[in-house]
Amino acid sequence: MHSTAAPAPPVELVVLDMAGTTVADDGLVDAAFAAALPDHTPEAAAYVRATMGESKITVFRHLCEDEDRAQAANRAFEDAYARLVDQGRCEPLPGAGDALRELRCQGRTIALTTGFSRKTQERILRSLGWEDAADLVLCPADAGGRGRPHPDMVLTAALRARVGSVAAVAVVGDTASDVRSGLRAGASVVVGVRTGAHEEDTLRAAGATHVLDGVADLPGLLAAREG
Repeated sequence: MHSTAAPAPPVELVVLDMAGTTVADDGLVDAAFAAALPDHTPEAAAYVRATMGESKITVFRHLCEDEDRAQAANRAFEDAYARLVDQGRCEPLPGAGDALRELRCQGRTIALTTGFSRKTQERILRSLGWEDAADLVLCPADAGGRGRPHPDMVLTAALRARVGSVAAVAVVGDTASDVRSGLRAGASVVVGVRTGAHEEDTLRAAGATHVLDGVADLPGLLAAREG
């Protein structure tokens, strides 16, 4: 007697990272980090690159010797990033806007997530004209304060979207932290994209179920998966 595996549930909710996944980074994070810690070492810069996608205050807590300095560095980072956004150095990645619209046309709920603060996230969305591009917009503070690689933002989005199962969630990002967050939340589709901080080998080593050239390819992947 042959057993037949149950078909994969259709994706009801797509949780997408912002910088590097749907929004072009263009060196903004590196520039803002240099402004926040101008006396940083090469090792610190490498740590920032390796932890792309994580909550920024968590990164600064690792790099700074005390909480006060970590908070000050985080504020300086957010201020520097905001100035860069206001200078027009923030734009969507190719095909990202169309992908968001197509995902909605497919009947899926969209959540945009970030490791930045709420204030910076809202500034980016205003700059792009994306205030209504997603059904949900989440930062670490919306999920109890823990950012990636913890699953909290994905699970918060799943609860708010009232999905039938965590297996009906797809998570998309450009970093190993994005991938780990999706896997820890139980998402059945965890997609890495090659448009951001981490290379394909890093994304696959973290456990990505798929790796795409960019988010523009996502609607087609989900449609093909569901037949």
